[in-house]
Order: sequence, then C-alpha cells, then structure tokens
Amino acid sequence: MAERRPVVWVSQPLYADIEARLDEWFDVVRTPTVTDHAPEAIAAALAGADGALVTLNDRIGAAEVAAAPRLRAVASVGVGYDSLDVAALAARGIVATNTPGVLTEATADFGIALMMAAARRMTEAERWLRDGRWNGWGFHAFHGAGIHGSTLGILGMGRIGQGIARRARGFGRRGLYHNRSRLPPGVERDCAAEWVARDALFGQVDHLVLALPYAPENHHIVDAAALARMKPGATLTNIARGGLVDEGALADALQAGRLAAAGLDVFEGEPAVDPRLLACDNVVLTPHIASATLPTRRAMVSLAVDNLVAAMGFGPDAGRPPHPVTPPFDASRGSGDGGSTH
Repeated sequence: MAERRPVVWVSQPLYADIEARLDEWFDVVRTPTVTDHAPEAIAAALAGADGALVTLNDRIGAAEVAAAPRLRAVASVGVGYDSLDVAALAARGIVATNTPGVLTEATADFGIALMMAAARRMTEAERWLRDGRWNGWGFHAFHGAGIHGSTLGILGMGRIGQGIARRARGFGRRGLYHNRSRLPPGVERDCAAEWVARDALFGQVDHLVLALPYAPENHHIVDAAALARMKPGATLTNIARGGLVDEGALADALQAGRLAAAGLDVFEGEPAVDPRLLACDNVVLTPHIASATLPTRRAMVSLAVDNLVAAMGFGPDAGRPPHPVTPPFDASRGSGDGGSTH
C-alpha cells in the first residue's frame, strides 16, 4: 500500500505557479475563490490537514485546531501574525511561520507615500477637483503640513521602520524613534534617528508613523491621552495594525482639528471602517495595501511555501523553516521583523 501523502490546505487563491511547488510533496486542498472563512469552516478544513498555508484573514487559535490531530504546521503569508494564537499552536506542537524581510521595501515606500498624502491633503484635494469644484488656482487652497525640515517620529524601528527612516533622510528632517530596544549606534546613524521615550515621541514630532507589531500590550497604544500629547497640526500614519489606534479617539482629534491629518492603511475591525473616519476629510484611507506590489506579494507567497515545506519535513531545509514564530526555533535563522509588521 502506498504511503499516505500529507494533506495541505491553502486557505485563499494566491499564485498558481508558486502554489504548484506544494504538489511535489503534498495532496493540496485549494480554496478556489477569495473566501471569508467562518471559524467553523477553518476548523473543518484543518481537521483533515497536516499543514496549512493561510493569510491574515484566517484567524487560527485553540478552537480551530482542537479537532486537527494531524496538523503540524501553519504558514502565514505576512509579517504580522496576530491572526494566529501562537501560544495555542505551540502548546499543540504546531509550528507557525511568517514572511518577514521580503515586503520591507514596498511597505516602507508606501509608509512614506501615505504620510505625504495625508500631510499634503492629496486625496481631499483630488475629491474636490473631481467634484467639479475647482474654478481656478487659489493661493490659500489646501494648505498642508510641511514635511521638509520637520520632526519625524517612528514608533517601531524594525526593518520597515528603519526603511522609512532611511527614505526620509532626504527631507532634511529631525528623526526620533521609540522601540522596545534601542538600535545599535551605527544603525541609528544610518537612519539619522534618535531614541526617545514613548511619551516624548508623541510630544515632539510633527509626523508620527506606526510600524510596530500588534500585541495585547500594544492595544490602543495610541489612545486619547497619547493623541492629546501630540502637537496641534501633527499627523499620524498607521501602516502596522488597526488595533494599535483608538479610532474613536482619533476621529475626535481629527474632527476637533487637534491633528492636521491621518493616513490609515489598517483598521481595527477591517474590512469595516469607523463611519466617523469615513466622514473626515482630513484622513487618507487605503484598504491594507502597503505591501501590494506584484513582486512583493509573489515573494511573500514563495517564502510562505518554503516555510511550510520545511516545517513539514521536506525540501533542502527539512525541519528548519526559515522563519518560525513558535518556539523552539533556531534564532540564528530569524523569527520575526524586530518591531515592524504588515
């Protein structure tokens, strides 16, 4: 009798040519269309699976793996893995992996673009033009917040935060950052950024960019008190996770004019967006697309496939996936993004 091949569930349609690499080792159960899987559907899919390739839409915790006795590995396509209950997976001996590094540059590019769009009121001005309201050039139209010579703050200085800081050097700005651990002096010089305490960061910057991972201790790290510390006329850009920001408090600050603008690529209840934010002219809203270039997204899927194949005990890295996030793992091979997420 032929030996049973492991079964792998692919939760969303990704790129067929990259997914096809799984067929060498596994029987693959593919989801043919983009699907918002209910928890019960995820549990049912995992019940017969040995491994899974999932996206951030697919939340997996103790309940979803309770009836999955064969499940050995879950490979997530993305740097942030807050959709996975890592402790619950580790307790069951299930390896979880992520895809850091390959999306750093695209996400850092987008962080700069979103910050500038918010500060310079680009989407507000475009809507005004498209509505047919532009009747001639006006000297006082759409004054925005300046970038050049300003103070830029970055909360979370992993790969993505550092990429933003390096790009922003050309603005002749002062750079401040806060991170759970201070960067080495050489990296600080390269980023032209100075470590400050978190409260000082909020109080001193003209533009604040969030690039830290979500964790329960970071929930609403930008709350009403933090926003009140920020300068009148400052801007906030979030390319990390929605749960980092108290969106009600942010809407209050924007509507009251205490903040000049915000740029948000992520939302706490996404795909739902707080209606008060939708009603604000001074906020740029994008649908979680910071890493959305074709080369980047393909590289993310390719790395997730590498992770899954290795975690399942196949291929040249058998037993040693490049980027595990559940212990035990070989720290020399990397286990995360050191403070950034997407």
